[in-house]
Amino acid sequence: MLKIGLTGGVGCGKSVVAELFAEKGVPIFDADLIARELMEPDESGFAAVVAAFGEGVLDNGRINRSKLRERVFAHVEDRKALEAIIHPLVYQTLAHKAANANAPYCIFDIPLLLETGRLDFVDRILVVDCHVEQQYERVKRRDSLDDETIGRIIQAQAKREERLAFAHDVIENTGAIESLREKVESLHSSYTRLSQQTP
Repeated sequence: MLKIGLTGGVGCGKSVVAELFAEKGVPIFDADLIARELMEPDESGFAAVVAAFGEGVLDNGRINRSKLRERVFAHVEDRKALEAIIHPLVYQTLAHKAANANAPYCIFDIPLLLETGRLDFVDRILVVDCHVEQQYERVKRRDSLDDETIGRIIQAQAKREERLAFAHDVIENTGAIESLREKVESLHSSYTRLSQQTP
């Protein structure tokens, strides 16, 4: 199966692009969703996160993701500690899901694909890109975060130029949804053809 790594900075519109591919029946495996599931009580990441960060990150027996996010984006060491716990588990789960999927190609929605250094995990990298000003505007509208917090999140991610340098394909999400649909349609045809050549 051809494996496409979908990535891009916060607020660039990866989720919208993923939904458009899903409408075409393409299996989408979302790293952020898996990470959230892994931190649920009784899941493999829960005890490790609580052991590393203490019970202060809990609310009613569950990990408060907003509280944890604030902490890890304020302290680099904490962010690295969380990533060391969660990222290996996420990639293990992604590999398992792909192995059990039946389709010409699949899409791994991995915001931190470059940052985790796992470019070997995918066959092609699809970057969703937009202007930094649009990132601030969209994240502010979606998550009600202040500029400082958004800035820390963007700083923690790969620079826009780096992502574009590694991209095999780029979708510029700067305009209307109709434009996105056309780009997804074109890439869907391309990936379907490529999947037939993948050994």
